[in-house]
Amino acid sequence: MKQNFPSYRKDLIEKARKLRKNSTPGEIELWRLIKNKQVLGYQFRRQRPILSFIIDFYCKELALAIEIDGSSHDYKIGYDKFRQSKLEEIGITFLRFPEKDTKENPDFVVLAIERWISNNYFTHPSIPSKEGKFFNEIKNLTNGSSSPWKTNKSDSNPK
Repeated sequence: MKQNFPSYRKDLIEKARKLRKNSTPGEIELWRLIKNKQVLGYQFRRQRPILSFIIDFYCKELALAIEIDGSSHDYKIGYDKFRQSKLEEIGITFLRFPEKDTKENPDFVVLAIERWISNNYFTHPSIPSKEGKFFNEIKNLTNGSSSPWKTNKSDSNPK
């Protein structure tokens, strides 16, 4: 079941701060592109404590966790699976990307995130109703299509 405000261990706050100060190059690049509601109007937080874990990036509105898997994850695959399953039990969905992709092609990672959102949510904060000005401008740019983010369902999982 989704929770609006997942609980967390208070002792993780300081650890999350340290992780933010020591971000990987891929995390820095991705954060530059997703902070301040740049992804379809959704707010992401970085190094967010949830339960007994810290998530690289988290959007509360979507219950969406984004994890950047660098070389440190090579040695903790079992732990990552355990952590992900515990968080999925409370309704959080995971998107995982390799550090290399977020560092070298962060725009493509953002497009994959936007594609996942558009495939799994029918509306988002940036687009008003079909009669809205922004929607109509996008419709014109996409040759009359009602959805600027047409994708195949099979492409929805970037991993």
